[in-house]
Amino acid sequence: MERPSWQQYFMEMAYLVSKRSTCLRRKVGAVLVRDNQIIATGYNGSPKGVPHCSEIGCLREQQNVPSGKNHELCRGVHAEQNAIIQAAINGSSTRGAILYCTNQPCSICARLIINAEIKTVYIAETYPDELGEELFREAGVELIQFDLKSNTLKKLI
Repeated sequence: MERPSWQQYFMEMAYLVSKRSTCLRRKVGAVLVRDNQIIATGYNGSPKGVPHCSEIGCLREQQNVPSGKNHELCRGVHAEQNAIIQAAINGSSTRGAILYCTNQPCSICARLIINAEIKTVYIAETYPDELGEELFREAGVELIQFDLKSNTLKKLI
């Protein structure tokens, strides 16, 4: 039996976390790691105590909002945001951490990642957000695509 790489280990966990998502459009999971130890996880869904889209329907679908546009027109909190929030609630610093995420962060999440001083983001699937990529480039945040099937890395930024 072959032992998984750290990237494979944490990315598989991100996919497991994504199964908790209540989003009707895209299930996303994130795992925040420092020194190969998990400090927080997050998945996309409505804020605590607020009805989930899976219960009341998707605001974005109701308003015909295309993917990648008008992120503010959504009831959900993104997986990356929830991971950073959980780290804060639990008193864990994100400085120098690594984020594993099933999908590439949007520009809103990119800004939070930069200010949380997360230095590397591994993603499984890309997402077309040029502003997010530009912000990562300017801030020196590494963006690396990890292919779970072949266990290979591709540096995007």
